[in-house]
Amino acid sequence: MKALILAAGFGTRLLPFTKNTPKALFPVAGRPLLHIIISSLQNAGCKAVIINTHHLYKKIDSYLLQQKYAIPVITRYEPKILGTGGAMKNVADFWDDHPFMVINSDIFTDIDLKKVYVFHLNHGHPVTLVLHDDPQFNTVPVNKNGFIKEFHDSTPLPSHLVSVSNIYRPEKTEKLTFTGIQVLDPQVLELIPDNIFSSSIDIYRQLISENKKVCAFIAKEYQWKDIGSPERYNQVVFEQMAPEAFKQAFSSWADKKIFRAKLKGDGSDRNWYRLISGNRSLVMADHNIRKDPSTSEVDSFVAIGRHLHDKDVPVPKIYLHDTFSGLVFMEDLGDVNFQTLVLNTQKPEEIISYYKSVIGLLGKLSVTGAKGFDPVWTYQTSHYNQDLILEKECRYFVDAFLREYIGMNISFKDLEDEFKTLADKALEFSVNGFMHRDMQSRNIMVKNNRFYFIDFQGGRLGPVQYDLASLLMDPYVELSPWVRDQLLEFSGKTLPSLLNMDPDNFLTCYKYCSITRNLQILGAFAYLSRIKGKRYFEKYIPNAIKTLKYNLSVLENTEFADLKSVVEKI
Repeated sequence: MKALILAAGFGTRLLPFTKNTPKALFPVAGRPLLHIIISSLQNAGCKAVIINTHHLYKKIDSYLLQQKYAIPVITRYEPKILGTGGAMKNVADFWDDHPFMVINSDIFTDIDLKKVYVFHLNHGHPVTLVLHDDPQFNTVPVNKNGFIKEFHDSTPLPSHLVSVSNIYRPEKTEKLTFTGIQVLDPQVLELIPDNIFSSSIDIYRQLISENKKVCAFIAKEYQWKDIGSPERYNQVVFEQMAPEAFKQAFSSWADKKIFRAKLKGDGSDRNWYRLISGNRSLVMADHNIRKDPSTSEVDSFVAIGRHLHDKDVPVPKIYLHDTFSGLVFMEDLGDVNFQTLVLNTQKPEEIISYYKSVIGLLGKLSVTGAKGFDPVWTYQTSHYNQDLILEKECRYFVDAFLREYIGMNISFKDLEDEFKTLADKALEFSVNGFMHRDMQSRNIMVKNNRFYFIDFQGGRLGPVQYDLASLLMDPYVELSPWVRDQLLEFSGKTLPSLLNMDPDNFLTCYKYCSITRNLQILGAFAYLSRIKGKRYFEKYIPNAIKTLKYNLSVLENTEFADLKSVVEKI
């Protein structure tokens, strides 16, 4: 047996994710679909494989050059896509006088290809199509003798019309799904025209019209999924990875059903889920499918998370991940965050005690997290620097908050000189450690009386004073000035010794980092509310404005006069 894998298509249904990665190279649990299919063919006794290519063909060629298969695997580039039939005819010189197999590259299945081939050899008809029961795609009628009667449009049914069952019940349906796996006798090639686009389905319609038989191999006890859409691809990856994640997390876990419950989201575009199996649970973050090869949020989340966990910094343990699909499976830290703990605590001395514990961990995060930290892990900037302050904090504040959110007629240029001075002062006495950059109460979880940091993917090298400012002026909690002053005094006595710096310089850096962080908060809340439609952030804007006015008021009268004037008008 020889085989053709169809991999020329543009993957239109998977856009924009196929702009940089051909669908044949989409991985499932770390293995590209193309590799999975080649391995399955190899195990079935296939003696050679050819792959038709067009879209991003060089990436497929490059991938294959790095592999070592036990059988020959070659590609045939199509300058113009020829369709399924045209692809078969275009490699006519590759075929021999034995039946050959053709298989789509955008499917995931464990169908036994050797059984399919033997089935074809034994029935004596020119074509075998492998069919499966998938209610969303069931359009191919099969008679009681196992022959295909005709072909209809294969457009998926709307999801609300699809049965939840994927179990094959021949007594209840006569329509099944064509899996994209087929075996053909060589004489079928004579029906395909040369060098033009041609669909294999048209050839099968012609055979049926001539009273020739197109046989159905009905795959009843196998799994099969078309991954032609992002949702179906995501589901396939989840089904393959979730059980493995539970096995790695819990040594005693036996194969059980896994339930997925969506959790309340955050300010990002990620989706969060709690996975429950028996009395065990994990949390899964879905960062979405990779769009380009550059370092992305999920890359940073995994690399930084594993680094911090290895350094014994309290973060959730990551058990399994796939940075292409964007799925990350990790320790479940429960539902209680630091915001909930603080807001439900009445006594100020208890609140102060909690914050002192977190501030101690913050010092450890800064110092220990910086040891062995590789700036290449970062997906935004490697360091907290002037460019970041000006663009992601000051300009963000002007454009997203002042101009777009409250409609103030002011430009970044109007305040640029003061913003540059602010950036210089925020960095003047900074000592670079690991900086979380979003150290607020919702990013600290509480489990078994311990505190854990989450959402560390924006981490980089920078001053601990920025994280401290984020914590103490957190608008989700709104600490009283007295409590904030107590905690700042405590921080000024404890953290400088960890960082080997002068306490006065430490507090000076904190003062200016408080302002840059404040600007970032208002820019973010405005953007999330207005552009992302997450209006629940709006209720925290008044508190952030009040804090900004206070932070500016404690400066010298001559400092940032223009910025102060603008802020007073809010």
